[in-house]
Amino acid sequence: MFGKQLTFWIFAGLAGLSSIFVVATRNVVHAALGLAAALVAAAGLFILFGAEFVGLAQILIYVGAVVILFLFGIMLTSQAPGRPVIDNQQRGLAAVVALGIFGVLAAGIIAAFGDRKVSFDVAFPVKELGSDLFTRWVLPFEAVSVLLLAALVGAIVLARRD
Repeated sequence: MFGKQLTFWIFAGLAGLSSIFVVATRNVVHAALGLAAALVAAAGLFILFGAEFVGLAQILIYVGAVVILFLFGIMLTSQAPGRPVIDNQQRGLAAVVALGIFGVLAAGIIAAFGDRKVSFDVAFPVKELGSDLFTRWVLPFEAVSVLLLAALVGAIVLARRD
């Protein structure tokens, strides 16, 4: 049991630190890579809690497709590396608001659940989900892939220098 708790805190710490890195860094490429690390940590938490399919889908879809698409878009449309032109000095206020929201959410979760133990014995119907995804939901699934391809082609067209 101690091993699962240690693994949980490692993934939770990685998700928290990489999320802070995403909003604190000034380099957009580094922020996208920090987002990928946060999503991998979230996938690790899903896998730890018994939702293997959701964790692997998180890695394939979000880290493998969306973050890579962000990186392509950033690299193809970026004007010049370095400090952004638009910046403001409201980082302290944003940090105070974020900590306040975290405190309210944490207090609400503790008040709602307290010391209750959570059981993760629910079986996940991967076979039924796969069957539905490629029969009943195949059109929206393919529409999303076409949308991602159109976004990538659009980024390439915008980045072309004639």
